[in-house]
Amino acid sequence: MPRLMSVAFTEQAVRDRTKIVTRRKGWQHLKPGDRLTLCRKIMGRKRGEPLVRIADVEVVDVRRELLCAIRGAGPDELAREGFPGMDVDEFMQRYFIDAQRIFPLDYVTRIEWRYLDDVSAEVCADIDADSLFVDTEDARDRYEESPHE
Repeated sequence: MPRLMSVAFTEQAVRDRTKIVTRRKGWQHLKPGDRLTLCRKIMGRKRGEPLVRIADVEVVDVRRELLCAIRGAGPDELAREGFPGMDVDEFMQRYFIDAQRIFPLDYVTRIEWRYLDDVSAEVCADIDADSLFVDTEDARDRYEESPHE
């Protein structure tokens, strides 16, 4: 059963399938191949408030790194995090230093995933739909004509 992960601040990026990376304080137990269900909010729901599941993903990479390593990750890393156009220092300040007291020289777990619904689209894209159907009369005729016991 997949573990649940909150993506409250980046819900739209998850719905758009543009968020493929997150950094977390814990989550050291994850390994490639593990599955997660990304949800709007997990903790702090009011009584009767439903659990909103947004997407199922498969972890493709997990590693521990210094938070400040994000500075050298390249210009697209914050877009992968769901924050395109945000300054790296603003990202660290807002979501780690102020919110969680995690500082640039503290270790975080960088988790990268792929969306499971994207896999079926990739696999099916190369299949000719007509090849999936069997002409039952033709199959019956070939069976009756072939030597069998």
